[in-house]
Amino acid sequence: MASSAAPLSVVLENAQSGLSLALHPLPLLNITEHFTRRKLQTGEAEPLVLGALLGTQSGRAVEILNTFELVLGENDELDHGFLTTRQDQFKQVFPDFELIGWYTIGSSPTPRHASIHTQFTPYTESPLFLLLSPTAASDPAQKDLPLALYESTVEVVHNAPQTLFVKAGYRIETGEAERIAVDESARAGGPGEGSGNSLQAGLQTQFNAVKMLHDRIVLLVAYLSSALFGAGGAKRDHSVLRALSALVASLPTTDALEFRDEFMTEYNDTQLTTLLGSMTKSLHSLNDLVDKFSLTYSSREDGPGGGGGGGRGFGGGGGGGRRRGFGRD
Repeated sequence: MASSAAPLSVVLENAQSGLSLALHPLPLLNITEHFTRRKLQTGEAEPLVLGALLGTQSGRAVEILNTFELVLGENDELDHGFLTTRQDQFKQVFPDFELIGWYTIGSSPTPRHASIHTQFTPYTESPLFLLLSPTAASDPAQKDLPLALYESTVEVVHNAPQTLFVKAGYRIETGEAERIAVDESARAGGPGEGSGNSLQAGLQTQFNAVKMLHDRIVLLVAYLSSALFGAGGAKRDHSVLRALSALVASLPTTDALEFRDEFMTEYNDTQLTTLLGSMTKSLHSLNDLVDKFSLTYSSREDGPGGGGGGGRGFGGGGGGGRRRGFGRD
């Protein structure tokens, strides 16, 4: 959304926000991907980019965790039906996430932004406003992230209420999974290295470690079978047996209730995934069958004589009426 310099009446320059804002990397990746895609599609330097911010709020502490794109209609009117549908879809997957604000593209807030901002008040009492500046991102001297976060306030200006923005500070917070994803995104497409080299190296290291552990466990089981049950005639060494007994005793018990609950949850999730895959495959086969039936039935109805003569589909009523299923014409 292209914007010019912000009028003084839109931003309270000397006001300070009391919010504690934590911004996660995923919203930044979503917003930049949205902007880049729209820029390539439209060919504009600053195309219309609009979306909702999702996160959690506890008092004055707010975390921005995810985003989704929005549709803006004529006269800058939000598509409230689309917004509500997307919000409900996210609620089913992330029940703790709330709509806490919106984002767009521009150098500074404008009255147009304030007008759009008021349309989010039915969904949250005090929506946040995130503004990403592509022009600042292209500046070599820019060291901070090219974005700003604002909270809104209503002030009486010229005897009329007006929505104004107050700039708020923020910090970047990342979880372990986010750090891995950002690191892989930064490495992808780098000069002189493949996109999956680091991932393949890490997986290979884990594979070698698990394989070595498996080989040693197999060796210990073979020794115990030979020494205790006489399967191979190995000499019974009590010091080795005591060491193995101490090793087994030091392992965490697998009969704990927490372990069983976690194991059954993972087992059920795996079985459900397998069942969904089988159902998808069956539905695909059923869809192919319906398509073939529809094609055969429509071709027989459109042919000369209607359902008579030929008797090669589903029991044609004419001569040669043998049922031959899906016969080839």
